[in-house]
Amino acid sequence: MIKLCLVDDHELLLRGLAAIIETQHDFEVVKTCTSGQDTIHFLATKPCIDILVLDVNLPNSDPEDLLSKIRATHPQLPVIYLTILRGSRLFHRLQKLGFQGYLFKDATYEEVFDAIRTVAGGGTYYAKNIELDFSKDQSIHQNGYITKNSGVILSKREKEILTLICQEYSSAQIAAKLFISVSTVDTHRQNIMIKLGVSNTVGLVKYAINYNLIDN
Repeated sequence: MIKLCLVDDHELLLRGLAAIIETQHDFEVVKTCTSGQDTIHFLATKPCIDILVLDVNLPNSDPEDLLSKIRATHPQLPVIYLTILRGSRLFHRLQKLGFQGYLFKDATYEEVFDAIRTVAGGGTYYAKNIELDFSKDQSIHQNGYITKNSGVILSKREKEILTLICQEYSSAQIAAKLFISVSTVDTHRQNIMIKLGVSNTVGLVKYAINYNLIDN
C-alpha cells in the first residue's frame, strides 16, 4: 500500500483528487492539508507516509521556502508537485532542493497513478508535455542534484535504462529485459533526457559517455 499526503488550498479539488486516488487498490490517502503551515505541522508528527503530493502555489507560502523546510526534516521524503505553472524557471529552482515528480493539474488520472507508482518505486516522473528551457538555467548541472561527475542524480532504474540505451537496445528490448512495459521505458527515457538537458537519444548517449554515467 502506497500511503500519501495531499496538499492543495482548494478543498473541492483536494477532496476530488483524494477520491480519485483511492479508487486504486494500492493507494491510501492518510492526510490532506490545505496550506504549507498545515503540511509542516503534519510532518512534525513524523507520519508514516510514502509520498507527499504538493501544490506549488499555496497561499502565504513560498514554494522554495516550503520545500527547504520539508527537506530539513524529511530529506528522503518523495515529493510530487502538482501545478498549473508551465514555466521552467521555478522547476529548475525547486529541482535543486530535490523533488521526484512534476505534474500539471490537467493531467489524466492514469498519468497521476503512473507518477505515484513510479516515484514509489524509486524513480522520477515529469509531465509528458513538459517543455523545459535548460539554456536559461545551466546551474541545474552544477548545483543541487550532484553526482561525482555530471551534476545529475539518476535513480537505479534510470541508470539501468540509460546503460541499455547506450548499448543500442530498443525500448521494446529494454522492456522485455527489465520486465516492465514499453510505455514505462519511454517515460524513464523522457525523464532522463529532462534531467540531463538533452533533446534526443544521440545527445543522451554523448552526455552519458562524457560524464561516465553508465554502468560498464
